[in-house]
Amino acid sequence: MTITIVGIGLIGGSLALSLRGFQTRIIGVDKNQKHAEEAINLGLIDVSLPLKEATKISDLIVLAIPVDAAREILPHILDHINPDSVVVDMGSTKAGICKMVENHKNRRNFVASHPIAGTENSGPSAAFHGLFNEKIAIIAEKEKSADFALLMCEKMYKLLNMKLIYMNPEKHDMHIAYVSHLSHISSFTLGLTVLDIEKDEDQIFNMAGSGFESTVRLAKSSPEMWAPIFEQNATHLSDALGFYIDNLKKFKTIIDNKETKNAHSIMSKANEIRRILS
Repeated sequence: MTITIVGIGLIGGSLALSLRGFQTRIIGVDKNQKHAEEAINLGLIDVSLPLKEATKISDLIVLAIPVDAAREILPHILDHINPDSVVVDMGSTKAGICKMVENHKNRRNFVASHPIAGTENSGPSAAFHGLFNEKIAIIAEKEKSADFALLMCEKMYKLLNMKLIYMNPEKHDMHIAYVSHLSHISSFTLGLTVLDIEKDEDQIFNMAGSGFESTVRLAKSSPEMWAPIFEQNATHLSDALGFYIDNLKKFKTIIDNKETKNAHSIMSKANEIRRILS
């Protein structure tokens, strides 16, 4: 079996590592030639090829690139795909990419998916085996994919030891805005706020405890990846931000007025998230 992975960064590189040993030949496609060379040197891929050349000889093509780039190249890949080949995207937004190819003649060869896994790091050197282990993978619009395409995608995620969930793309984008995209906005904003008000970088380094470090970790994420995600999921993310800002204002009022009982009450309510996540 020949697999082409488009984008050999954290996600694509970790996918390549996790699929090693399953009698696969792994081709890498990356517009950054240094990344392609690094991926070969790290043993993530067997060879680097241009996209058109790789598409012609692949059984499975996986898009592990920013969501705007995936939307741009997916129709062109489907234009030239072999009849029994499969294309899977791994992007964090689903409605836009599904709409982009809804009337394509080869829509049935495509499976829209989102493995919920990642770190704040990027590039081939960030890849590691086991990134996807015991995480959730979402498949959207499974009814629009051919049985053979869906089966191949499901088999890939099961090899990664992921649990599969099926959703329509709009619901996916709404829920992921609340629990993932909002978290990144919050982390980016915290990082900006501290950089704006604390001009002594040594103090940031010296006084940042584990709480700050874990909360701001996502602010180290790639802007190239996240800016297009925020654009494509703007409506749901804006709604989520509205609620978030309202809650921040409540906290500010409580702090300004030194309302200890109300502070205790609002934090106790927030503690309910522990029960859900447990």
